[in-house]
Amino acid sequence: MTDRRTFLKKSVAAAAALASMPTLLEGCARPVQTPVSGGSLIVPKGMGLPITGTFLDEISHDIPHQNWGAKEWEQDFVYMKAIGIKDVIVIRCGHKKFITYPSPHLLQSGCYMPSVDLIELFCSLADKYDMNFWFGLYDSGVKYPEGAVLDMEHNKYVIEEVWTRYGHHKSFAGWYLSKEFSNKTDGMIEAYRILGKQCKELSGNLPTFISPYINGKKAVSAFNSKLGKAVGEDITLSEHERQWNEILDGIRGYVDACAFQDGHVDYDELDGFLTINKQLADRYGIESWTNAESFDRDMPIKFLPIKFDKLRLKLESARRCGYDKAITFEFSHFMSPQSAYLQAGHLYDRYAEYFGLNV
Repeated sequence: MTDRRTFLKKSVAAAAALASMPTLLEGCARPVQTPVSGGSLIVPKGMGLPITGTFLDEISHDIPHQNWGAKEWEQDFVYMKAIGIKDVIVIRCGHKKFITYPSPHLLQSGCYMPSVDLIELFCSLADKYDMNFWFGLYDSGVKYPEGAVLDMEHNKYVIEEVWTRYGHHKSFAGWYLSKEFSNKTDGMIEAYRILGKQCKELSGNLPTFISPYINGKKAVSAFNSKLGKAVGEDITLSEHERQWNEILDGIRGYVDACAFQDGHVDYDELDGFLTINKQLADRYGIESWTNAESFDRDMPIKFLPIKFDKLRLKLESARRCGYDKAITFEFSHFMSPQSAYLQAGHLYDRYAEYFGLNV
């Protein structure tokens, strides 16, 4: 039998031996961090045009909802503010039967009652965080020219409702004419003119803008795995210029800014298209914005957050071409640290590093 003195001596010796070496638990919980090389940027920082606006995509037809409430939305406004976003744009107040606010007209027309008044929420958050709120019109989801009649009919009521309900907010800064086009379509110029005119006249000439897309090689359906068109199917630079010269000429005075989506052409084609778009906009007194898409069109899974270098290349192209502003589609899904996509928070960090932001 071991006496008490021998037992105590052995216990003390064992404790001393354990104290002199790291435990397995310590090794797992606090691994030694050794610096690695190659982690810093090897390109000049901040050469791109900073993103100062984002769409708010709460009525979408090809991106999953994140089911946020007021708490999550407010946190997102905090994240936006931290990287310099000043403009928030509801991409559309409704699409087909889903709507963002309890519109008497749209509810009477068969739309579903929303559980929350998102327009009031977004306006109030924009007020609180000193941002500009832009209202996106209703989209019937019907292709033009048939859809032009529906969009104009519904929106003449929607515009009046929205200005009456939300126009008192100090953040209410303008209107987004939400229908997207890539080339001249029957009814589009008339719709832009009529809706832009009503928005401006009712609100004391608050600005309006559009965000069309380029009919390039990546302008394919979101509902299959196809990534590009066959050779020769995409629009040429000269044909794009011809069509948009006619369109912008037809809507000048009713549309104040044009933010072409930048994701439908290859990165080495962007300078050419951005230059033409800027020249046309200047010709007709329209501001040139770029819609720097923060999702990736090069992946078979549609749609995931974009690789940072792709976003960087697009923002650098916009700055080279002398653009006035960069907005994105869209921060909350593809750049936010609280997005359902883990990669989005990493894109936020890389963007902040590139522009030297302390977030």
